[in-house]
Amino acid sequence: MLLYKDIVKEKDPVLREKAKEVSLPVSNEDLETLRQMDEYLTNSYDEEFIKKYKIRPGVGLAAPQIGVSKRMFCIQAGDEKGEFHHYIVVNPKIISESEQLTFLPNGEGCLSVDRETEGLVMRHKKIKARCVLFNFDKADFEETVLTLTGYIAIVFQHEYDHLDGILFVDRINKANPFFVPENAKELELK
Repeated sequence: MLLYKDIVKEKDPVLREKAKEVSLPVSNEDLETLRQMDEYLTNSYDEEFIKKYKIRPGVGLAAPQIGVSKRMFCIQAGDEKGEFHHYIVVNPKIISESEQLTFLPNGEGCLSVDRETEGLVMRHKKIKARCVLFNFDKADFEETVLTLTGYIAIVFQHEYDHLDGILFVDRINKANPFFVPENAKELELK
């Protein structure tokens, strides 16, 4: 079982590597890594579990964040419309993105960055990504193209960045951390 202490922090060099493609079919070892990452996110929605094990809640977790430099991540998050998204993603490739940008009004956070940060992170409001999704219930992989908008698109891009050795703090404008370009609009959360 993964705990917060198992999450690699920002000074670890694995977070700056470009992760390797996952061999298909997925090995039992990679499947176990996916299961553990997904379980961490599930546990982070349980208040008693959070208190008992002192874990930090999250909506996404990428393999490099647990020291595995492979192109896979998990997402469990509600969006601004109240819909819940659960993705177990292998070998994603963003194939298109909107010119319209969006951002979270309070900035982003990350399980690997355990310090206060200030600044806005601009993300594409809508993306399309080709990837392989895993379904634990069916024990099955499916190649698909996801079209994501708003909050879930932000989460997907954040996790995708981890696969390329990029942290959200790298995307904050150093000269003007709260600068908002003309083609960007704050994401309205409920």
